[in-house]
Formats: sequence, C-alpha cells, structure tokens
Amino acid sequence: MKNVTLRQLRVFEAVGRHLSFSRAAEELHLTQPAVSMQVKQLEDMVGLPLTEQIGKKIFLTAAGEEVARHARLVALQLREAEESLAAMKGVKGGELRIGVVSTAKYFAPRVLAEFRAAHPGVEIRLGVHNREVIVSQLANNEIDLAIMGRPPSEFPTVAQSFAPHPLVIIAAEDHPLADRKRLEPSDLEGETFLIRELGSGTRTAMERYFSDVGFTPSAVFEMTGNETIKQAVMAGMGIAFISEHTVGLERMAGRLVVLPVRGTPVLREWFVVHRAEKQLLPIATSFRDFLLAGGAENVVGGGIRRKARITRAT
Repeated sequence: MKNVTLRQLRVFEAVGRHLSFSRAAEELHLTQPAVSMQVKQLEDMVGLPLTEQIGKKIFLTAAGEEVARHARLVALQLREAEESLAAMKGVKGGELRIGVVSTAKYFAPRVLAEFRAAHPGVEIRLGVHNREVIVSQLANNEIDLAIMGRPPSEFPTVAQSFAPHPLVIIAAEDHPLADRKRLEPSDLEGETFLIRELGSGTRTAMERYFSDVGFTPSAVFEMTGNETIKQAVMAGMGIAFISEHTVGLERMAGRLVVLPVRGTPVLREWFVVHRAEKQLLPIATSFRDFLLAGGAENVVGGGIRRKARITRAT
C-alpha cells in the first residue's frame, strides 16, 4: 500500500460511496474510463479485487470495504487539516456535512439558509434520510452533525437539544372526528392508521405513545415518507401520527386537522448530534452554536428560547 496515491484513494472513496463508476466520475469531473483505470491500478497494488459486478450493480468486496473505510479516514484527516489551517488564517468557510432525518427537512433548509447568509464562504452538503441511515452516517463519520429527534444509543454521542418537537394525530378536514373537542384513545378504535416505515423516529414515538395509553390500532397501513402519508390522510384513507412541523401548510389551507386526543401532542425534542470523540471543525462548531442560539425560533416560528441541554450517550 505504500505506493498508493491520494488520487487513487479519492477516486475509490467516491466509487465506494456511490457504488457507481459513472456517478463517481461525474462527481470528480473525470471520465468513466479514467475512474476505472484508477481503481484497476489500486487493485493491482492491493493484490485483491475491490469491486464486483452482479447484473448491472456494483458492489464492494470485503477488501474493497476495508480500503474504502481507510480512504474515508484519509479524506477526513486531510479535510480537517485544511480547515484547521484555514481557521488559523482567519478564513471563514469550508465544507459542512449535515445529515437530517426526513421529518426535519421541513425546517432544516430555512436554518441552513440563514446560517449561510452569515457565512457565505461555507459549502453545505445536506443529506435527508430516515433515522437508520443518519445513525449509520454518524457511525461511519460520513457527516459532521446530525439533526434528529432521538440520539443514537449504539455508540457514544454528544446530543444538544435546541427545540421542542410536538407529534400529533391528524385527520382529513371532513373526517367524522374532526369536529370533536376532546377524544380518548379508545375513540380511535376501528380507525386505519397510516404509519411510517420501520426505522423512522416518528414510528418509534408513535409505538411508545400507543404503549403508554394502552391502545392498539385495529388496522395499519405502512407508508414511506411524511408527504405520502399526508396525501393519503387528505384522500380519506385513514388517520396518522405525525410531526406537527410537517403539517403547517395543510392546516392553514384547511385540508388537515389535528385531533385533540388525550396524551397529545406528544412532546419530544430536536437534537443536534455528533460523535463524542469527534473533533468538530471550526465551521461545524459555528453551525452548532448558531443552531443552539436561535434554532428553536427557526423551527417553531419564534418565541421559544431555551438553554441547550447536553446529553452524552454511552
């Protein structure tokens, strides 16, 4: 491995991340043959195949997974060195890698836009995924910070709360229960619940709420994503347990209503999270501080300011 070049590692890291030679080439502004040549040269030096093609899909071999892991670490160390040196020079910029759970996409762009207005030199890479993917990205050091509702317990993290996160039960505006002033969980017997996929933080919160109030839905319909669920609720397919942050426009338009069910809204919190052992770069620290200083106002529309609570999970 002593003759491996940084260029080869960079190319292979992109191939491993995309599992695609063409997408890696597009990202690196290279031709696909150039990417293939770099990977072939790296394989010759390693002495083992690093990728395999099954049908039209590219997969990493066990050796490829190991090389890709080290390539990510090398890339991270170089980026840390670059940004630390830039900070010493007084440069206000750099790359910020943020991962947000899908429910947070309703406010994260607004927060990032305000941050970038104050830090025009920053390059932001934003990824929106379900909770399982965000946890994996944190574990693999693929992102600097995560915005999520429930910090991981699989590895040590530092999680700081910055805003309340209410979860509610919604129905279409013409639903028979829409005009009720108060509902018990038992009043929802016989209703079809449209629920998020496994791995979603919203689904976990829903299951905990149902357990706490001793309620079991008689029928459920699993769907992927808040938008799909909202459209299905408006179409009369059922009711749903969902983040209140996701339904602001639909409530204003009179298309959805929040049902006043006992025990709701279920109040959770939004957290900004990073690995406990991670040394945050200057730009990541600036974004975290920006979020903690005014994040709640960006999320809920003003008025709620709280001292951040730090949770260190082990």
